Amino acid sequence: MMLNRRTLACAVALALVGFTANAGAQTKWDLPAAYPATNFHSENLAQFAADVDKASGGKLKITVHPNASLFKAPEIKRAVQGGQAQAGEILLVNFQNEWPIYGADGLPFLADSYDEAVKLWKAQRPMLEKKLAEQGMMVLYAVPWPPQGIYSKKPINSAADLKGVKWRAYSPATARIAELVGAQPVTVQAAELSQAMATGVVEAYMSSGSTGYDTKTYEHLKYWYDTQAWLPKNAVIVNKKAFDALDKPTQDALLKAAAEAEARGLAMSKKTNTETLEKLKAAGMQILPPSPQLKADLAKVGETMLKEWLDKAGPEGKALIDAYRK
Repeated sequence: MMLNRRTLACAVALALVGFTANAGAQTKWDLPAAYPATNFHSENLAQFAADVDKASGGKLKITVHPNASLFKAPEIKRAVQGGQAQAGEILLVNFQNEWPIYGADGLPFLADSYDEAVKLWKAQRPMLEKKLAEQGMMVLYAVPWPPQGIYSKKPINSAADLKGVKWRAYSPATARIAELVGAQPVTVQAAELSQAMATGVVEAYMSSGSTGYDTKTYEHLKYWYDTQAWLPKNAVIVNKKAFDALDKPTQDALLKAAAEAEARGLAMSKKTNTETLEKLKAAGMQILPPSPQLKADLAKVGETMLKEWLDKAGPEGKALIDAYRK
């Protein structure tokens, strides 16, 4: 009888140890991102990771690696797909050559305000979810950058003023704009932009006030034209196997934190837009509206690019634009 009691006590003790080990089991994820830690997207990611940690009771720890410190911007999607990183933040337009739908929010003057960007995302998301699922991934959330304007070393009154100018291209769309206005496209990612301007490799580019301030563009280029051309989105994606390996409460905590990050990110983007333009102005940059001629020239560029995009995207692209314009 004594032996049985002892055996039973040992069994209970072992079971408790096992239960405690399982209860305290911790999953660690890496989340590479391409932008500086001080960028609002990265700050939103840090808050998202903290929310997941708290909501999962410490079961899921996400380490954010900003500023392309773990993988460069174009490598992040493949890293998540191949399981080298469990999650990652990507700029959707970077992958337009792989699948045209990724580039929809980089089409100039299609969705040219925050409300329109949100509307486009609602139309785009189901298609994106389907495509990522085929590649063993899923999307957690997306946040738009502030509206894109043109940074330039010299004043621009029309598209003709961009002829021959060294123009930073970071996506197929920005490279195509350069071709259509006769500028000289130079591929430069965000992490190398300051250096490229300092050495004269870049004389003009299109981006948000946020990128301009992050990269101290005001030290090299003196003009920014508020063209409100488009609001490209960063999306946070996750490896499906890594997600499936989480228990249900942790999955729910992750999805809830993602929905909150999407709403918070949109508010942060709007706030950043106002603040960074004020900071750029304070640093000596001229913030200007585009001239009627420049607006008309760029609208033509937008029409050409939408037509080209629809030719490539086919029925899927048409379905997306129709859903968006409903």
